[in-house]
Amino acid sequence: MPTILVTGTSRGLGLECVRQYAEAGWTVLACARHPDASSPLQTLASAHSSRVKTLALDVEDHAAIDRLAHELDGTTIDVLLNSAGTMGRGSFAKDGLAFGSFGHSVFSDWEKLFRLNVMGPMKMSEAFVRHVARSEQKKIVTLTSMLGSVAINRVGSLYAYRASKAAVNAMMKSMSIDLAKSYGIAATALHPGWVRTELGGPRADIDVETSVAGMRKVIEILTLETAGRFWVYDGSELPW
Repeated sequence: MPTILVTGTSRGLGLECVRQYAEAGWTVLACARHPDASSPLQTLASAHSSRVKTLALDVEDHAAIDRLAHELDGTTIDVLLNSAGTMGRGSFAKDGLAFGSFGHSVFSDWEKLFRLNVMGPMKMSEAFVRHVARSEQKKIVTLTSMLGSVAINRVGSLYAYRASKAAVNAMMKSMSIDLAKSYGIAATALHPGWVRTELGGPRADIDVETSVAGMRKVIEILTLETAGRFWVYDGSELPW
């Protein structure tokens, strides 16, 4: 069966990815900063002990990423799914567009967002590219957000988060070109929708089950020809 490596699996979308892929028979390498502290993740790992392996990984720690890539040397990874991410301090669910508004920038948050949302997936992709290249499916996917779209921004605010996700989009577009040529890998950005998670809040449009089920379909049919686009969980596309 195929193998997927997922980051940010202690809760939310990453955790649901572990559940759905394990139930579909995949081998799941579930990375989280403190996997032992996530009882839902440990429950999943126990229920699917032959398929789910939990791994301690902080994607802001580039040396730790290199160590894990070395430990998994020889492992074939069909899909690398960069799911870990943050909105920084505060909450869009609580504060709405007032969160991150002009004149109230916290630049330590900017640094945190770019380390985790942008540099983390880039480092993961560079460290595990050969693991993916050895596989049959050869796919690298990074979760992004519609808030990273420049074209559809009509309300402003959320500067740091928008900027980090716009950077993710540019990064994945370039990666789709370079990795297709060098490794035959299909790389893309994928928007999970506005999801009812701790980050998205209780008023969001969809639940995690719907989002992940949709994203799995998008990932399943991803090819070199359809890579490098701004995909949405429901199979639609967004403008950059």
